[in-house]
Amino acid sequence: MVDDLVGFAGAPVAGGGPVVPPAGSGITLAGVSTEPTTELYPPERLARVREATAEAGLGALLLTPGPDLRYVTGYDAKQLERLTCLVVPAASDPFLVVPRLELPAAQASPAGRLSVEMVAWNETDDPFALVRRRLPGGLRRVGVADRMWAVMALRFRAALPDVEQVPAGTVLRGLRMRKSAAEINALRAAGAAIDRVHEAVPALLRPGRTERAVSQDIAAAIIAEGHNTVDFVIVGSGPNGASPHHEVSDRVIEPGDVVVVDIGGTMPSGYCSDETRTYAVGRPPADFFAYYEVLRAAQRAAREAIGPGVTPESVDAAARKPIADAGYGEYFIHRTGHGIGLETHEDPYIVSGNTEPLAPGMAFSVEPGIYPGPHGARIEDIVVCTENGHESMNTVDRSLRIIDA
Repeated sequence: MVDDLVGFAGAPVAGGGPVVPPAGSGITLAGVSTEPTTELYPPERLARVREATAEAGLGALLLTPGPDLRYVTGYDAKQLERLTCLVVPAASDPFLVVPRLELPAAQASPAGRLSVEMVAWNETDDPFALVRRRLPGGLRRVGVADRMWAVMALRFRAALPDVEQVPAGTVLRGLRMRKSAAEINALRAAGAAIDRVHEAVPALLRPGRTERAVSQDIAAAIIAEGHNTVDFVIVGSGPNGASPHHEVSDRVIEPGDVVVVDIGGTMPSGYCSDETRTYAVGRPPADFFAYYEVLRAAQRAAREAIGPGVTPESVDAAARKPIADAGYGEYFIHRTGHGIGLETHEDPYIVSGNTEPLAPGMAFSVEPGIYPGPHGARIEDIVVCTENGHESMNTVDRSLRIIDA
């Protein structure tokens, strides 16, 4: 998708079979086991996070529900007004503060396999004061989860008035950017699943159908192909294709329309998919053909530029050059890509000004676009930097697919 989370390990939770929810974007598939493998969330990761915390000069990390907590422990905790917080001191043992009613879920999660004390708090307790009491004295700086709710960050500021808060991402980004073999396998599975959805898209694009109706069918297919969550469905037909983040409307698809379809979701592993292909319903306008081939060349050039030591801004430049040379530079209005993993958008960002060299294991999108109006186009693949170049997680043909109207 283009841019702009007192006891120890408990018993496993009994699970049920999948139940497909009504189609539509933003759907979470409830009741499906999301138990990750030990390889995907290894116990030794917590030790590496402690070391990185000390190296960054922080006294502790405070990780509330979200991708940072899940990355460190595998616990996909609920975002609630009640505080759940993994505390990772740089020089003492970590502990997980949880509401008492959430303790069984925490024990049954992958966090239950870690050597992490779970500290349950009751409804009338102050969990922020609890964290303050258990933290080592003399702390100067702590890292707070990048996705921590502001109200909780403010409560921690009040509980720790003499302690500077900085984003935990300054510690975790370097670890999260370089995916392990298990993480890359998870991204491969996500890529294959969203490929299967794109293979089904041509049968859904018909004159007379609305973007919204098509998007509902795509959302159902995303779930059917193995995702737990539909994260976004963009169906931009005709002039709406010139708006990169259009999503959907009640516009009726007409013969000759170009349709940009950008879709993604989250797999049971927690890892995300994201892929864009552009279709034509009947023969598109002649001026569209002219720049679509330029776009294909630009996307290919960007992929071919990827390799260890290459800067993200160089990949971005490789995508822009063919587009600018053909006279369409002003219509490429966003960066070339974004990192992906437990979040659809994370480091590294493929954009001018990012000179941090790529390294094997870094995963990101390559998605140049041209949006002159009254139509537009984008081609997007998720790739992983390898020792010798890159591997694409998506294999659907990048040629323009013309559907009989």
